[in-house]
Amino acid sequence: MKRFLLTLVAAISLCLAVSAQTYNMVITKTDNSTVLIPADEVKNVTFYAEEPIADVPRHFDLTVTVGKQGGMGRDVTTIMQSRSSLTEGATVDFKNVGAEINADYSMEAIVRGKYYYQVPVSADRFVKLQFKDNKMQVIQAQPFVANTYKTRAYCHAWLGDNTLLIMSANGDKDKIVWTKLNTDDMTILSEGTLNISLADGYDTFTSTGIAAYRAADNKLFYFYYNKKAGTTSVNATNEPNFHVAVINPETMAVEQDNINTDKVAEMAGSAYGELLQNTVFFDEAGNLYLAAFNPVTVDGLKREIGAILRIKPGEYNFEAGYNAFPESEGKLLTTQYLGNGKLLTYSRNDNLTKTSKGKKAVMSGIDDYSHYYSIVDLNAGKRTRMSFDGAEIPYSSGRFSQRSAVDRAAGKAYFGVNTADAQPQIYVYDIKTGEVAKGIDVAEGYYFEQIRIVED
Repeated sequence: MKRFLLTLVAAISLCLAVSAQTYNMVITKTDNSTVLIPADEVKNVTFYAEEPIADVPRHFDLTVTVGKQGGMGRDVTTIMQSRSSLTEGATVDFKNVGAEINADYSMEAIVRGKYYYQVPVSADRFVKLQFKDNKMQVIQAQPFVANTYKTRAYCHAWLGDNTLLIMSANGDKDKIVWTKLNTDDMTILSEGTLNISLADGYDTFTSTGIAAYRAADNKLFYFYYNKKAGTTSVNATNEPNFHVAVINPETMAVEQDNINTDKVAEMAGSAYGELLQNTVFFDEAGNLYLAAFNPVTVDGLKREIGAILRIKPGEYNFEAGYNAFPESEGKLLTTQYLGNGKLLTYSRNDNLTKTSKGKKAVMSGIDDYSHYYSIVDLNAGKRTRMSFDGAEIPYSSGRFSQRSAVDRAAGKAYFGVNTADAQPQIYVYDIKTGEVAKGIDVAEGYYFEQIRIVED
């Protein structure tokens, strides 16, 4: 029987039609075309599900900071506010509207459906939260039992609709610990330690690594590397190439531990998982993609050269020679799949150095205007910088956050910028036509940080 690989991100119409006593399922795909599948063949359909599901009412949660850019635990006022639309309406002003969350919670969170999941500032429990009526509300909490985790420092993967896996290096960073949670009631299903040992000559693991679950063959991928501690975390010596661990998600036994094929040094977001930025994703065919980078030195200055790597279906290491982000000017920070081989990326240009006390900066900083959005063709390995009204959108400040969101049901991607000469602005990208339009403005005095699509 013909096998269909579809993405369950647009509306699924479960219309049962009777034709010669044959029951059919009509499935609406991301491009709004339909596929008619006999009901007795439904078992042969593979779905790659992503949130939010199309026909569920939803809204946007926006996050800004005051005084400087945020992320990665920077001591800065962090305010959230909900909006029903990003294409029309009054300028978003956070004065007396929204909630400051930084005292108890963190921007770094896992979002699924209508809920946020995270380890709060207290670092003693897991919490399930809902931002409702412009207030952060605790739905359920689960105190730690055996394994403990730090705020902002863990990766995750969904092993089903309500099974959430959390992984991180332990306190001494000499072991990788894991915990499975039932997100219906936040009970701990099981927890333990991975059977991975430190490589010879190294004394710690990376803080979190990156996790990705491939449902097609029920395999969990864990990307990590070893480190040798220095006098500070900045001058620690990293293993030259990161690892690809293949894990049985039911037993959490490590079945393979491979060095990545193309000898790439690090994964993007290796210190905080995907709590702030999306760096790993699957396409319709089940290919797994990962944002990564190599540190290099150019003219005596350090650079981080971004790359997009790919693992094909049924494979357990990266495709040799594949890189969908060539001629990189700096680190690739976020990735969001748009469908049909197109990807929205946020990256930085490390060539835009500044002069400080007569010396060039090592790399562009968090608050520097050196970050920009592009559309990447994953098959052609070509990227095109986002433009509006015939001109490239100016460079933005801000690094450690996801300033974009994709609503595939509406066929739109929303992204925000903090440019040097204008107030923060949200743009709207039409996935089908490639056109960019202005959305709503954000009032001056704020630093735009996040757009998240959340079910009502």
